[in-house]
Amino acid sequence: MKESSHHELSRRERQIMDIIYRRGAASATEVRAAMPDAPGYSAVRAMLRLLENKGHLTHKQDGRKYIFVPTVPAAQARRSALRNLLQTFFDNSVERAVASLLDLKGSDLSEDDLTRLSRLIDEAKKEGDGS
Repeated sequence: MKESSHHELSRRERQIMDIIYRRGAASATEVRAAMPDAPGYSAVRAMLRLLENKGHLTHKQDGRKYIFVPTVPAAQARRSALRNLLQTFFDNSVERAVASLLDLKGSDLSEDDLTRLSRLIDEAKKEGDGS
């Protein structure tokens, strides 16, 4: 599977992938139960098969049901999604993206949050300096 292909999925396919990433693994019944305005069971099964054929999912059998798991680890998918977001909306600028996140209404950060962010920025500076 191409690393950046998550953004090329249909809305329903993205919903399914999001559910499976949140849960780690899920059956068709579990996916359908977690979907807003869910289609029928057969439609969910068809979309799961399609996602498997596209290389986004694989399955293991648990008794009579299939349990679907992503083929790309969540951390790798997260990096790919962030790269796509940066490229699409922030002209590849991490600074602009972080500034936008900090500018969100309701993003009241606690003192602990600010300390952790400051520490992460310091670590990134050290890595950038080659220290």
